[in-house]
Amino acid sequence: MNTMAHSIDNYIKPGMHAHLVGIGGVSMRPLGLVLQGMGMKITGSDMNVSVSTDELIAKGIDVKIGHCAENIIGADCVIRTAAAHNDNPEIAAARAAGIPVFERAQAWGQLMKAYRNAVCVSGTHGKTTTTSMLAHIFMEAQMDPTVMIGGYLPLLKSGHRVGNGDTILLESCEYCDSFLNFFPTLAVILNIEADHLDYFKDLQDVEKSFRKFAQLSTNGILANGDDENVLQALDGMEYISFGFGEHNRIRAAEVSQDWRRFDVICDGEKYCHFELPIYGHHNAVNALAAAGVAWMMGIPGDVTSRGLASFHGPGRRLEYKGQFHGADVYDDYAHHPGELAATLEAVRSMGYKRVILAFQPHTYTRTKALFDDFVRELSKADVVVLAEIYAARERNTIGISSKDLADRIPGAIYCASLGQVTACLEELAQPRDMILTMGAGDIFHAGEALLK
Repeated sequence: MNTMAHSIDNYIKPGMHAHLVGIGGVSMRPLGLVLQGMGMKITGSDMNVSVSTDELIAKGIDVKIGHCAENIIGADCVIRTAAAHNDNPEIAAARAAGIPVFERAQAWGQLMKAYRNAVCVSGTHGKTTTTSMLAHIFMEAQMDPTVMIGGYLPLLKSGHRVGNGDTILLESCEYCDSFLNFFPTLAVILNIEADHLDYFKDLQDVEKSFRKFAQLSTNGILANGDDENVLQALDGMEYISFGFGEHNRIRAAEVSQDWRRFDVICDGEKYCHFELPIYGHHNAVNALAAAGVAWMMGIPGDVTSRGLASFHGPGRRLEYKGQFHGADVYDDYAHHPGELAATLEAVRSMGYKRVILAFQPHTYTRTKALFDDFVRELSKADVVVLAEIYAARERNTIGISSKDLADRIPGAIYCASLGQVTACLEELAQPRDMILTMGAGDIFHAGEALLK
C-alpha cells in the first residue's frame, strides 16, 4: 500500500491509535512512550518478552508477544521497525485493510517538526555516545531537551526523555536511509564507513546517503574534518569541521596521552577544557563533536565542561559490570571492525594484564562482508572467545559461522552457545584481567551470568 496518499501528520496526534510492530526495539520503545505521552493510544507487538516489553506493559501499553493479524484491530495507523517487512502478518493485514503503514523514522521525523532546534547526530560509530554527551550538556545548561538515544543513559534512567524546551537531540541512523525522514536544523556527521551492506551497495552508496542527510539540515552542518570518507561525501558543501587536525574550525589542543584532558578551540579561541571520565581517542572525537554543537548553539564553555565532567558513558559502552576472580568485567556494544579497533585501543590505556574478549558478531551479511577486517581487529586482544553469530533480522543463507573467524585467529576459542561462553570465561579469568563482552546482540548475558 502506498502511504504517500496518507500524510503522517494526520495520524501522529492526540486521540489517534497507533500500533507499533517491533515495539521492544531500542528506538521503538521510546517512540511508543513519547506518542503515549502526547495523548495517543498505543498498542504494540514484539517477537520476545524483554525488559523493554515489561516496561511498556507497566506503563499501560498493551503489548502482544508474537505477530498476528488480529493485533492491529482498531488501529488508525501502523508504525513498523526496519526489521518488519511486508510479509510480516501485521503489516500484510494493515495493507490489506487500507490502514496506513509508516516507518519508525517517519514518526520520529514528524515529532521533531514541533521543535525549534532538532540536533540530529549521525555516523557509522559514536551516535549513542555523542547524543548522550549532548544530553548531559543540555541538561546542565537547563535547556530541558527532549532526547532519543539507541541505548540506556543513567542520567535519564532511560533511553529517552520528553522535555518542555525547544530542542530535541536525536540519534540518527543511516540504515535503510532512515535519517532521510528527519528534519534536522543541525546535522552532525561523526564518521562514515562501509556498513549495513545488506542495504547499501558499497561505501560510495553509504556516502551518498550521508550527503542527502546533510542537505536536509536547515541551520548548519557539523562534520568530522579528519575523516576522509566524510570529506568525500560532503565535497563542495559548506560545513563547520571538527577534529584534531589544525585545519578544523573546532579542534583540540594540549591533549593528554590518554585523550581524556584537552582544551577545545573554536575559531582560534579557547572555548572550554575537558577532564573526561572516559577513555579513548574515539571518545575524545565524540566530545569534540558535542562541544561543537554546544558552541554553535550558544552554550557557555564552562557549562559544557561541567556537563561532560559527570559523563561516564551510556549503557553498553565500555560499561563496568563487576568483578570475577579478580578480573574486571566490562560490556560494550561494538559490532563493526572500526568500533572494535577504537574500543580495544582505549582499553590498552587502562593498564590491565590481559584483555579477554568475548565477541558475538552481529548479522551474517556484516560478518561476511567485513570478514578480514574482523580477523585483523579481533587478533589484537590477548584471548578471543567467539560466540555464534547473532542473526538479528537475518537468516543464515550464506552458510557462515563464528567458527570460520575462530579458525583464522590464533588461539581463538569458538563457543556454540552463550552458556559455553560463560563457562569458558569462568575458566580463563585471572586477577588483573579485563573480561570484555562485546557485540550488539545478547552477548552481555554471558558476562552477567559470570557475575551471578
